[in-house]
Amino acid sequence: MDIATVIGIVLCIGAVIGSILAGGDLMAFIDIPSVIVVGLGVIGVTFTKWPMEIVTKVAAIAMKSVFFTPANPKDTIEEIGKLAETARRESVFALEKQPIDDQFMKKAMTLAADNRPPEVISAILQLEIDALEERHKIGADVFSGMADDGPAFGMIGTLIGLVIMLGNLSDQAAIGPAMAVALLTTFYGACIANIFCNPIKNKLAYRSSMEAQKMSIIIAGTLGIVAGENPRLIKEKLNSFLPPAEREVDDAGGEE
Repeated sequence: MDIATVIGIVLCIGAVIGSILAGGDLMAFIDIPSVIVVGLGVIGVTFTKWPMEIVTKVAAIAMKSVFFTPANPKDTIEEIGKLAETARRESVFALEKQPIDDQFMKKAMTLAADNRPPEVISAILQLEIDALEERHKIGADVFSGMADDGPAFGMIGTLIGLVIMLGNLSDQAAIGPAMAVALLTTFYGACIANIFCNPIKNKLAYRSSMEAQKMSIIIAGTLGIVAGENPRLIKEKLNSFLPPAEREVDDAGGEE
């Protein structure tokens, strides 16, 4: 679970509600017509933009920003190092029998055990990365679109409120509700975009990049194993994927 996402959303909502309570009445910021314009508008345009099989997964996609097991590059490098030692001690064919939980790594080791040429292994596994990035890009694009649509429907609501207000200038009682619609729709649209959609989009994009990095590490490690490189050398090469502060250091002071 990514507690950072939960903390961020709670802090944002708390900041907005706290500022409202500090200077006014919370009920003054609740307006049903404004909710209808922005809420239903964003939902409706999302249905229009995307096919049903994508729209029905929006909630599940959003949950990935919270319930997600982050990829740990250091653990991946360590596991590849152990597999490289197995291949060097026994043979590359022994990799197929090793218990591997990660399906992408399992596929990479199976390709290596099948004695496929390095260029074939690299091409097949790169296709997997490209497909994953494309799937994840769709999820991020959905929330990017919703982040744009929220303020857009907020502006539409503002125009509706202004038209109603200008059409009822002689009726003093109608000016207040119309002005509320005009202002609150913009407020709701900004909240949807900046508290929920944009942050979720960024978190999904980051998670996708980390997953792709993990897969790239696996490809590089697999090619090293196929080439018969020393396990220590393979781990040293894979450490290049890590920030300098996170790289393992051997007893001699060099990178492991």
